[in-house]
Amino acid sequence: MNKHLLFAALAAVTLVSCSDDETTTTAGEDSQYYGKAVGNFTEAEWYPGGLLGTTDNTSASSYQDETPAVTNQGLTQSFQNGETFFERNFNLSTPPFNGLGPAWVRKSCIDCHPGYGHGKRQTTYDANQYGNGYLLVIYNKDTNAYVGEVTGMPQTKAAEPFLPPIDESGIHLSWVDAPEGALPFKFKDGETYSLIYPNITIDQTAFNTNPKPTNYEVRLESTIGIYGTGLLDAIDQDDMKAQYQKEASYGAKLNPGMWDSAKNDWAGDPSLGKANGAWYRLADGTMKVKKFTYAMTRASLQDGPGANAIWNITNVTRSDRHYLYTTKAWAKAMSETPSVIEGIQKMGASASSWLHPFYGDGSADSIKSLVNTLLGINTAAESKIYEKNFVDVMGEEMSDKNYYDFMVWHRGLAVPRARNLNDPQVQRGKKLFYEIGCTNCHRPSWKTGEDNYWVDNSIKAYAKSVGKDPNSLLPKYANQTIWPYTDMVQHRLFMLNDIRTGWCRTTPLWGRGLSKINTGAEDRLHDARARNTLEAIMWHGYSRQSDAFKQAERFYNLSKTDRDAVVAFVNAI
Repeated sequence: MNKHLLFAALAAVTLVSCSDDETTTTAGEDSQYYGKAVGNFTEAEWYPGGLLGTTDNTSASSYQDETPAVTNQGLTQSFQNGETFFERNFNLSTPPFNGLGPAWVRKSCIDCHPGYGHGKRQTTYDANQYGNGYLLVIYNKDTNAYVGEVTGMPQTKAAEPFLPPIDESGIHLSWVDAPEGALPFKFKDGETYSLIYPNITIDQTAFNTNPKPTNYEVRLESTIGIYGTGLLDAIDQDDMKAQYQKEASYGAKLNPGMWDSAKNDWAGDPSLGKANGAWYRLADGTMKVKKFTYAMTRASLQDGPGANAIWNITNVTRSDRHYLYTTKAWAKAMSETPSVIEGIQKMGASASSWLHPFYGDGSADSIKSLVNTLLGINTAAESKIYEKNFVDVMGEEMSDKNYYDFMVWHRGLAVPRARNLNDPQVQRGKKLFYEIGCTNCHRPSWKTGEDNYWVDNSIKAYAKSVGKDPNSLLPKYANQTIWPYTDMVQHRLFMLNDIRTGWCRTTPLWGRGLSKINTGAEDRLHDARARNTLEAIMWHGYSRQSDAFKQAERFYNLSKTDRDAVVAFVNAI
């Protein structure tokens, strides 16, 4: 792992590398300009994550670095320990990576986040394929709600003798050439481009559930880069509110599920929590405004994509989650499957077997009852039954200390510094990016708040065990000027086979120009349909209904020299 630090020395900001590896200098870049105002860039724009969140590394390992905040707070060892839980495969029985399953989405986090970045576009759905960051989104055609027969992040793998909730042989993925949309596929200077989109279906027979879902559709969502998420967590929700008010004031179309235009405030009653408008109820009852995931379903990084994924992607339980990520429809189907009953009879008699809690007295009726009960325990209220049968017998699957280290790592990933800001082409691209209105959604910068982050129960338990204040145990990013290029608001592009509901949070652009060397691919957008930056921009203008159509149209009317400049700018920040 490469580690690079940022220091502020006197009035100047200097980048200092603490790695044995040389920092990469990209084409057209000269290190004498680092940290200096150049052209239309300020010195601060070299450091997208601020002084506490940026690494000077721009090589193929740049998405993996710890932030200076991690180093300054003496958290490097925890960061490195936590990294192993991201990179290693989980299994059924070997600590500390035990507890996998009995059904899962992936065996490891890095399978979905190749090089710690965006998932790669796939031509077939195979959960064992490294780089496949796709999550299946299965929802009711009429209501847009997730179907209840499988988990929200549907599982396609299971440990014998169980069958996966979805059999991958029944998943069909193909890529379709998009017909010409509102803007021609040929620029006025003759350059052409093309757009593709995914078509994915799942046979009803592929669902190993009882009942099987009906009246459903399927979409894909790919993982995004995870670096810098701690900095986004540090953005104050009052500042987010001001952004919504600003966009509402000039007539932007805002998701009514998040913003009540009539009262010019967050939608929903915060006292109701969870799925109520903009508000989310955290585990201890704290109410916060949602900001994470494409759908903006989570309000804190400590109850967000990573904190949940280390539990539900692998199905590895921990002290605050003594229950499984399963559905009762899958539990019922498994209890009715003869091969499952027979497999447990063969392998579950030994007290050391992970299947032993399902064995009972070894009779088919006993096993059927236990399978249906134990696999169906998927809420905190039911967890006592799981504890008695699994935790007391088999032990804790992920310790509070290991989970704490994982969250230090997750909150401590740095953003790579900007590149080529001294290049006249990049400077021209910035000017055009602003002029054609891209910053309406891709807001350039934010100032973080005090970063009084929320702490979950597992970290609280670890803090108590070591006699420390839980509010001082994670990396903090107070009062940092950061440059993520997102407004933290959802918009709609009206693409073919679009994201579920159509609303998608503006994806941060920082560091994305390094995707190719970090992950091996440049794929962009929520399902990796855009094979490069140009295609991502043109999908914004595919439909005249798109919230970004005017901006994409202006880009379309630029000369090739200017289009290339905009792309160079996006890839530089």
